[in-house]
Amino acid sequence: MTQERILVIGGGVAGMQAAAALREEGFEPFIIEKEKAAGGHVARWDRLFPTQLRAQEVIDRLSAGAEGIGSATGCEIVSVLPEADGVTAIAADGQRFEGRAAVVATGFDLFDARFKEEYGYGMYENVVTSAELERMFREGRVAMRSGEAPKRVAILHCVGSRDEKVGQNHCSKVCCITGIKQAIELTEAVPGVQVTNFYMDLRAFGNGYEELYRRSQVEHGVTYVRGRISEAGETLDKRIQLKVEDTLVGRPLRLTVDMLVLLVGMRAPGCCSSFGLPTQENGFFAPRDPYVETVASPVRGIYLAGTATGPKTIGETVNEALAVARRIKRDLAK
Repeated sequence: MTQERILVIGGGVAGMQAAAALREEGFEPFIIEKEKAAGGHVARWDRLFPTQLRAQEVIDRLSAGAEGIGSATGCEIVSVLPEADGVTAIAADGQRFEGRAAVVATGFDLFDARFKEEYGYGMYENVVTSAELERMFREGRVAMRSGEAPKRVAILHCVGSRDEKVGQNHCSKVCCITGIKQAIELTEAVPGVQVTNFYMDLRAFGNGYEELYRRSQVEHGVTYVRGRISEAGETLDKRIQLKVEDTLVGRPLRLTVDMLVLLVGMRAPGCCSSFGLPTQENGFFAPRDPYVETVASPVRGIYLAGTATGPKTIGETVNEALAVARRIKRDLAK
């Protein structure tokens, strides 16, 4: 076994930053990524909140920091085992990777909106997810399936978050600000479009978030309605008819839009149940201590970073990746 090798499971933001930081600490990091290329979810986004920085700029910086680090792509890890002198990670195809320690940076999965049948995702052609809308932004054209630009768009918050019916009770933390960001970008991409956001509670907690929320209303004319969409139906001309209850005024609403965007939340990936590590009530990996040992798992030699332990922003993810490198150096020096 290479004594100084540290396995980094996951090649997204947390994985790339952790690998770069581990190398700076004198270790030999090795990234194992299940997809064909590193970058994670951020690599599929156009612009990022709250500054609307291009996501590719973040990926480019992280990639530059991890340049030259060994990796295996297209390789899905199914279990991580502690050993007497380190850890062993086992891939779905039987490959075994050994190291002094492992950083689990496996990220999150997006909630499958088909489980919310009342919104018609997968049945109605102009019901899309926030991830699909982001792809339209990247491609430079927002359009309905017919090719026409939408004139009226509804954005629904908390799809697959704070929802007992689908077993996703937790808040996904970034959906509110993503909905605000995407509403602004819709008005920039489609001049004259009317955008309405339907929300349970607006949680604009971060630096610049409240300012972005206010700007979306004042400068871009975005409307916000506190309420839930109870049902979505498709009209003969493929528009989406919505039944909503405005919970602020206590009355039902009906409106028809050209496109419905579902802000899908973060859910724990399947590996959280297969790795053999303790998990939290929300399904994500559990840290050793949620206050003072947030990047250490309860299992010796196995560490956690980023959204492996739950929803986080990119900045929080980067900070955890830096912290985990320092923690590993401290522990292995004992």
